[in-house]
Amino acid sequence: MAITALPPDTDADIARVTEALAMITPRWNVRILLALSGPPLRYSELAAKVSWLQNGQLHPKLKSLCDAGLVERTEHSARHVTYGHTERATALLPILPKIVTWAEEHLEKAERPLPAIEQIEDSLTLLTRRHAAAILWVLKSRQEVSARVLARIVMPSSDWTNIYPPLRQLVADGLVDTAGNGQPYRLSAAGDALGPVLGAVSAWSAGQPVEQAAQHPVWGHPQAKPVPRPWISSQSRPAPMAPPTVRAAHPSPAWRNGDLFSHATTARPKAAIPAGGPRR
Repeated sequence: MAITALPPDTDADIARVTEALAMITPRWNVRILLALSGPPLRYSELAAKVSWLQNGQLHPKLKSLCDAGLVERTEHSARHVTYGHTERATALLPILPKIVTWAEEHLEKAERPLPAIEQIEDSLTLLTRRHAAAILWVLKSRQEVSARVLARIVMPSSDWTNIYPPLRQLVADGLVDTAGNGQPYRLSAAGDALGPVLGAVSAWSAGQPVEQAAQHPVWGHPQAKPVPRPWISSQSRPAPMAPPTVRAAHPSPAWRNGDLFSHATTARPKAAIPAGGPRR
């Protein structure tokens, strides 16, 4: 069943990405997957690695991840059961460094250095807003769209004014820009920079190698950077800064269990956050 007025292939792509993000975004899911990134573990061994979970919280989380096809439960005997990654979960891990890279450049600067795992969780929260994927797809494809036209594409069976709550949220999150009431909407620099992340999630959700992200019909082809627009706000803001320099492509690093649970001790240069950058 179509969820938007977009072509069937695009509609199916958005639905897959939305479902994939919904699998991994719930609290603690990514941390559990990272804890299982080594050899399969018994329940007690896994519980020791995610000790912040209270009694009774881990089992339903594991069950949901098993149902999603990300964790495999193997019963060796009545008293010997282990949990480990499925191939699908293993294929997901290379996407996580892409999310960290985007978060470090575009998320609003926190008061304290954040571990990479928190960068991932904050980013996923923004991407799983209601209708977020469909709105981002349309704005990436069409560059600039009015709210009325966007509503007809994203939620064709609803009253067109229902587009405003998700649009306002994406503007508040710093992923979408507008020059003011009645003006068209377009991706912000941060929203446009989501290409490697959303392209990779799209490839993974379709059962393709993550490297296929570069060939994504919407997010894979480089397009002109959005022109910074003035923000209309009750508070004065500094002028938008130029988008950060695009990093040279590097192979995704091989993550160790501890890499995403603690902040790197070596200082890395951080791009200044543009005015109105994504909020945590």
